[in-house]
Amino acid sequence: MDMALQTRQGSEAKPRWGRGAVLLALTLAACASDPSRLQLGTSRPDVLQQLGTPTAIYALPAGERLQYSRAPAGFEVSNVDLDASGRVRSVRQELDESLFGSTIEPGRWRMEDVLRTYGPPLQRTRVSAFQGEVWTWRYRHINSRRFLYIYIDPSGVVDHYNVGDDLASDNSQARD
Repeated sequence: MDMALQTRQGSEAKPRWGRGAVLLALTLAACASDPSRLQLGTSRPDVLQQLGTPTAIYALPAGERLQYSRAPAGFEVSNVDLDASGRVRSVRQELDESLFGSTIEPGRWRMEDVLRTYGPPLQRTRVSAFQGEVWTWRYRHINSRRFLYIYIDPSGVVDHYNVGDDLASDNSQARD
């Protein structure tokens, strides 16, 4: 059977994948690279095979952290912590508003701690009401786009943080 399709004008057209097949392929690829699907105890080589190259690697006192960030344009930063033997001991999506209060340590954290937890920010800015930099990340809370702002003083120590709505976006588009 000839695989070419005939158009109304009689010319040949190649068969095309339907939108559904393309969406299914993209969905399966995204699932395969979802850090939350990792099982505790997975080996480092298996993590790299499933998730690919991390966006950053940080040494930890008893192992290492593989950071998979969808920032600055995305809304998620997942940290895969490995123990000293190179096995997954925890996986955590850090840009979660319910975790900020128990994670961020004003007066103690330095810029390195912020980067090790959240990765590079969407932007670094200065404001007249604070001497230092304000680092900003995007995240989602329920169905709203939000921002995490971490204020870092001139000596590189976290002064405080706060969160706010992304007023420039249409929150009905938060599902993208």
